[in-house]
Amino acid sequence: MTTNIQKIKVSDDCELAVRTDDYLLPWDVKPPIVMLHGLAESGEAFRRWVPYFATHHLVVRPDLRGYGASTPMSSDYIYRFDTLGDDIIRMLDALKLDRVFLIGGKIGGTLAMSLAARYPARVIALAAVGAPASLTSFDERAPAWRKQIRDSGVAPWVRDTTTGRLGTSLPPAALDWWIRLMSETAPSTLEAFLKMVPTVDVTADLPNIACPALVITTTGSGLGSVESVKTWQQTIPGSTLEVLPGDSYHVAATHPDACAQLVRRFFDRVGR
Repeated sequence: MTTNIQKIKVSDDCELAVRTDDYLLPWDVKPPIVMLHGLAESGEAFRRWVPYFATHHLVVRPDLRGYGASTPMSSDYIYRFDTLGDDIIRMLDALKLDRVFLIGGKIGGTLAMSLAARYPARVIALAAVGAPASLTSFDERAPAWRKQIRDSGVAPWVRDTTTGRLGTSLPPAALDWWIRLMSETAPSTLEAFLKMVPTVDVTADLPNIACPALVITTTGSGLGSVESVKTWQQTIPGSTLEVLPGDSYHVAATHPDACAQLVRRFFDRVGR
C-alpha cells in the first residue's frame, strides 16, 4: 500500500496536510473516500480504517485546518464551521476529485453532514460515526476546557476527558496512543477551535441531505442517548442508523473494525 503526504493551500493563511492511501488495481477502482477527523486529532485517527477501503478506493485523509501537520491557527483566529467545509471542497478541487464518499468521526461527522447538505453534487454517500448534529451543549464545558489548556497544556486536558470520549473498553496501550495523538495538537488551535464548537448546529441542514447516509452511535454515548440520536437521524431522508454496544462516544476509535465493516458494506450497497 502506498501513502503519500502533500500540502494543499486552501487559503492565504492555511495549508492542509493531506494523506492519500491506495492499493488500487487500475481496472477495479471505486470512487474516492474522504475521512474527516474530529476535535484535537489528525488524519491519523483513521489509520485502522484505511485497509478496509484502500484496495478499491483512493483514501484521502486531510488534517483539518489547524490540526496535525496543517498550518496551526493562532489563539485569536476566528473559526467558522462553513470555512472547514470550504477547505475540503478546495482540497477536492486541487486533487481533481469530483464526487466522493465521506466518512467523519465526531465533529468530522458533523462536517460530513454539513458538506452533503451544502454541496450535494460532490457527495455520493456519507457515514457520520459518533457525530452530534448539534454541539451547543458544549457552551458550558468549552470555556473551562480552554482555561485548562491555557493553564496546563493540551495533554492534561486530553487525559482528563479521555474516559468520556473513549469509554472503558480500550486497553491501556490504545488509550496511550490516542492521548499522544491528540496531545500533538497546537494549544493555540484548540483555544480558537473551542470558541467555535458551541456554535455548531447542523440540525436544520439534515432534511436537505439527498445522498444515502449512515449514522453510527453507541448504546452509552455521552453525546446523546440512542433515542436522541434517532430523533435527528430520522430527519435525514432515507438514512440508516446502526447502534453498537459500548460506553464511548468516539466509536470510530473504540470500534474501528466493526465501524469500518459497516461503512464498507453500506457504501458498496448504495454505490452500485
